[in-house]
Amino acid sequence: MLSITSFYAGLTALLFVVLSIKVIKLRGRAKVYMGNGQPGEHEPLERSVRVQGNCAEYAPLGLILLALVELQPTPGFVVHILGALLFLGRIAHAVGMGSTPQIAQLRVGGMVMTFLMISLCGLGLIAHAVL
Repeated sequence: MLSITSFYAGLTALLFVVLSIKVIKLRGRAKVYMGNGQPGEHEPLERSVRVQGNCAEYAPLGLILLALVELQPTPGFVVHILGALLFLGRIAHAVGMGSTPQIAQLRVGGMVMTFLMISLCGLGLIAHAVL
């Protein structure tokens, strides 16, 4: 049924929409409708595009792994911990990287949470497959 994964997928989808709306608004203000404009010319737009892009790069893999973990005989609280690591990691990274100036502790903390979640899922799935 994947109800836990569905919950975190829904939250992550809403986060992605918020990040996308921010990019759209900044593109409109800068009158840049494709790409980022000239390098360095629209730094807030460049930053926002990368925050959104980073979410798009990591969230799908994390959600796929979360779904696979949930399909295994994994306790629900473990799946919730993994889902929370992914979602909170993506929020922390977005806030840290999207702030001016950047909040390095949040950005790095978000990366650590995301990589920890992906690593734990990967290791758990490998262990389940070979044991």
